[in-house]
Amino acid sequence: MNESFPRFDMLAHPKRQRLLPLAWAISFPAVWKHKTKITKVNMDSVKPPYILLCNHNAFLDFKVTTAAVFPHRANYVVAIDGCTSPTKTGFSSREWLLRVVGCICKRKFTNDAILVRQLARVAKNGDISVLYPEARYSLCGTNAVLPDSLGKLCKLLRVPVVTLIMHGHHVNAPVWNLPERGVKPTEAEMTLLFSAEDLAAASVEDVNAAINKAFVYDDFAWQKERGIRISCKNRAEGLHKVLYQCPHCNAEYKMESSGAELHCTACGKRWTMDELGVLQANSGTTEFSHIPDWYEWERANVRRAVESGTYSITCPVRVDSLPNACGYIPIGEGTLTHNMDGFMVRGSGPYGEFEMIKPVPSLYSCHIELDYLGKYGDCVDLNTLENTWYCYPHDCEFAVVKMALATEELFSHFHRKA
Repeated sequence: MNESFPRFDMLAHPKRQRLLPLAWAISFPAVWKHKTKITKVNMDSVKPPYILLCNHNAFLDFKVTTAAVFPHRANYVVAIDGCTSPTKTGFSSREWLLRVVGCICKRKFTNDAILVRQLARVAKNGDISVLYPEARYSLCGTNAVLPDSLGKLCKLLRVPVVTLIMHGHHVNAPVWNLPERGVKPTEAEMTLLFSAEDLAAASVEDVNAAINKAFVYDDFAWQKERGIRISCKNRAEGLHKVLYQCPHCNAEYKMESSGAELHCTACGKRWTMDELGVLQANSGTTEFSHIPDWYEWERANVRRAVESGTYSITCPVRVDSLPNACGYIPIGEGTLTHNMDGFMVRGSGPYGEFEMIKPVPSLYSCHIELDYLGKYGDCVDLNTLENTWYCYPHDCEFAVVKMALATEELFSHFHRKA
């Protein structure tokens, strides 16, 4: 592809967080609004520097994290698209602002050695490194797969490891239906997982096991246990993007949603979500009352296709590029193929022919967006260290959630065979 766009400067040293009063002014009102209760476990003697690993369900996460680390400085690892702000006429860069408030930008699901050096600088400065290792909003309010490299990263930084697990943020503003629902109270637990001394004595495998155990959560179970009712009339709207396969007739891509209902256009079956987030069939058997169980059933179906070697999706896509923080660049139309070999995108446009290949071992998961920016619909974004391509399928039946599930299952299948 013939293009010479400037690239985002990943080598720029992270700045110590400034404008702290502004960050507090933005964050604390939201924390008070949701009556968030932050519980700290074994944190009495913990002072910066340390690494803070947070689960990720909504933008509210950042505000609660700011409150949890108050009054200390922190550097937040964020995706590069966070530096790009939509405007009425296009996009503008807010890179300068994010750098001033201490953000460190990276491209999702890439092996980034530069990030390790940046986080080492944060530790040397005596500050907190904040990571959201799930690398995307949870799709159904449960924990996502974590990278095996996380334990090694913690060992390299040689500072205490702390987790912040937040509850209520998904059911308050799920990724498939973003407007807030006023859930309160929400909760968060901030826990010392490893002191620096315990971390030095632990193996990478032990660190990974402890982090994975700490990251087990279920927002819908939490909602039901706390008896938190959500009366929003459109509480199920958008859920079909995650629950894309009908458990009654097994049809894929035929699910729709509106109001508090899900329905399958192939067989006509309907389900209603009650105010506690529980699904109930309008008639006949309720296959899954718990939303994450339906999601995991879809995963199991994808796993069977992967294990049988039959998994394959091909669809036409519009492709936008994000080489820097100045805005998205349309690079043309092409074809996205996702199969047993991984992702392949090929096409052409105003800058010539383009191609990106991401083999199975290179992606333990992938990032997807639902109705991204309200422009072209759902998309898969694929990253190199220098660019991000947003691939929008069109004129075909598809579910980007299935592609995300398949990416994880393909990676696991590859390593089981190795």
